Parts: sequence; C-alpha cells; structure tokens
Amino acid sequence: MEEIVKMVSEKAGISESQAKIAVQVVSGILKDRMPETMSKHLDSYLKGDGDAGNLGDMAGKLGGMF
Repeated sequence: MEEIVKMVSEKAGISESQAKIAVQVVSGILKDRMPETMSKHLDSYLKGDGDAGNLGDMAGKLGGMF
C-alpha cells in the first residue's frame, strides 16, 4: 500500500499521511461495493502481494458498479 500512498501523495500534492487516509477510504468504499471474493484480492493488491496481471480484469468487472 505504501507505493500507492506515495503515488497519490505525489499526484495530488498532499502529504503521505493525507494520501494514506484517502487510499484507505477509497479501498473501503471499493470493498463495500464489490463481491467478497474480489474484495479479498484488493487487500492483496494494496499490500503488493497480488498478481498485477489480474488487476486489469478486476478493474473491468468493477467498471459497471459505479
């Protein structure tokens, strides 16, 4: 998650502590809106443990949820 926090911090021009809160809020919203089987994978991706090759597939499935 630290890599994502750093990217958000740099792109949004906010502190890393603010970016961490933003990432936590967004990931919480996503996990609430996606099926449980997918939400488990989101935690892995945020921690850097997941297979990034499948991330595009997950994003495509989420597209219609918003």
